[in-house]
Amino acid sequence: MKLRDIFSFRDPPDSETSKPFLEHLEDLRWTIVKMAITLLVTMVACFAFRQQLVLILQRPLREVGGQVGALRALGITDSITVSFHLAFYAGIVVSFPLLLYFLAEFVLPALTGVEKRFLFPAIGVSFALFLIGVACCYYWLLPKTILFFFHDTESLGWSPMWTVQEYYSFVTRFVLGFGLAFELPVVVLALVRFGLVTYEFMARTRPYAVVLIFVLATIITPTPDVLTLVALSLPMCLLYESCIWIAWFMQRRAAEKRSE
Repeated sequence: MKLRDIFSFRDPPDSETSKPFLEHLEDLRWTIVKMAITLLVTMVACFAFRQQLVLILQRPLREVGGQVGALRALGITDSITVSFHLAFYAGIVVSFPLLLYFLAEFVLPALTGVEKRFLFPAIGVSFALFLIGVACCYYWLLPKTILFFFHDTESLGWSPMWTVQEYYSFVTRFVLGFGLAFELPVVVLALVRFGLVTYEFMARTRPYAVVLIFVLATIITPTPDVLTLVALSLPMCLLYESCIWIAWFMQRRAAEKRSE
């Protein structure tokens, strides 16, 4: 198989019934295989740098100084288990643009030539937003959250003794959840672009969207405290509000083009 076949969009059907269901399943299977191989390769590469990954994710602990002490490994296989988890999550981050592209190959086979030229910039913007969310969480929110829980534990008269399993599970889910939350504008604008959502609908359903954002933030955040919930929900609400105005601008430009 040639390299261009791997990165080529599947052929769109001539009509709704021209392509058998089994062929759609074959396209889906091939898409899943490409995404799985991409993720596996990046996981292996990230696993080779597991010591560096461990040091990077332990950096926020410096915010509380040496009071926490060393993380404790309670399980015999913790070193391998945690390393695999870190390699998996790091692999998602590294391969994120390719995963998006392979998904677009399957979901959007009928794109025109002009739309396909905009696909790579769109994936670049999506990846940039993802990295911005990860960076904001890692450098700003995560150290404050760890410090909050450290002092809250001490206020109850307990001595914080965190295990490697608990710490890395908390950090990876928290950071990736925040990064995925920053993908909201891309999702919304894609829905607007394909006519599934309008500016009027988004403005009218703003209160329901805010409630939904808080529900999603509750699911994403690994802890039930209000501080973390608000810290994740507020940027998502601001992003949603910006999407409303961008949708208004997109619809206005489309209307001007139709009137010309």
